[in-house]
Amino acid sequence: MGDGKRLEAAKTTYREAMREALRDALRFDDRVFLMGEDVGRYGGCFGVSLGLLEEFGPDRVRDTPLSESGFVGAGIGAALAGLRPVVEIMTVNFSLLALDQILNNAATLLHMSGGQLAVPLVIRMTTGAGRQLAAQHSHSLEGWYAHIPGIRVLAPATLEDARHMLAPALADPDPVLIFEHGSLYNVSGELLPTTAPVDLDHAAIRRPGVDISLITYGGSLPKSLAEADELAAAGISAEVIDLRTLRPLDAEAIAASVAHTHHAVVIDEAWRTGSLAAEVSARIAEESFYELDAPVERVCSAEVPMPYARRLEEAALPQTADIVAAAHRAVD
Repeated sequence: MGDGKRLEAAKTTYREAMREALRDALRFDDRVFLMGEDVGRYGGCFGVSLGLLEEFGPDRVRDTPLSESGFVGAGIGAALAGLRPVVEIMTVNFSLLALDQILNNAATLLHMSGGQLAVPLVIRMTTGAGRQLAAQHSHSLEGWYAHIPGIRVLAPATLEDARHMLAPALADPDPVLIFEHGSLYNVSGELLPTTAPVDLDHAAIRRPGVDISLITYGGSLPKSLAEADELAAAGISAEVIDLRTLRPLDAEAIAASVAHTHHAVVIDEAWRTGSLAAEVSARIAEESFYELDAPVERVCSAEVPMPYARRLEEAALPQTADIVAAAHRAVD
């Protein structure tokens, strides 16, 4: 820095990083407001918006009725009118109640209006399992939304992305869906007080390696990094790719990593059939087939509704041991 001072990292959590992103958005742009179930007086079901109602008032932080279709539709209307709404849906499972609004309205209006009606809307929702919330609160359905043209789909997995993805998402003229894995909210670490923009168009190499590519996103990133440590102890150097943006996929980053390592494991907490992992695997087969020294491996959740019982839930989810086994199958 010009004044000779050094930026010092501060201890924070994923939850607090998301809150600071919302606070900055509300503070610096009067068009921004937050709406959703329990985001105001309760502080959000997962505590992300705690204190924002007291700071910005009920016009900027709005509690809504329990009607996802209704308040997502209101957010679309506000975006069409020139505002910058941030709509919080409690869990991804509940977003299915607003699927008509997201698919048939938010994603299509710019195209159907010949470019006249942009919908600069951000929708945040919690995704994923591992918290004993059973089958109506725990699934990973972001791959469904990554199927839809006309929207951008983000999956912040680090403190930096939790803190800095919201600003460029709000600047995007298209609807942006942000999927926050519930297991990440309590993750803590140090974060520099920087305002550097986050690149929403490219995947990130979270750990370099030369023997195998571990391609993942969201809540599966910590497991993949842990697996890379275990593989390193066995003499296998794993490169960990965080997709970050699920639509549009950074196909070039995937191909470059596979060309470097010649082996790939795709880790996705969603169900295997028709999953984002299936799409990534298909792209590798289409674009990088001759770079592969072994078939692509996929590690996904068991194809069952997510169980409530902890041991059954753990058995249904991809675990580090599953990823390690898949990596050994690929390279051995």
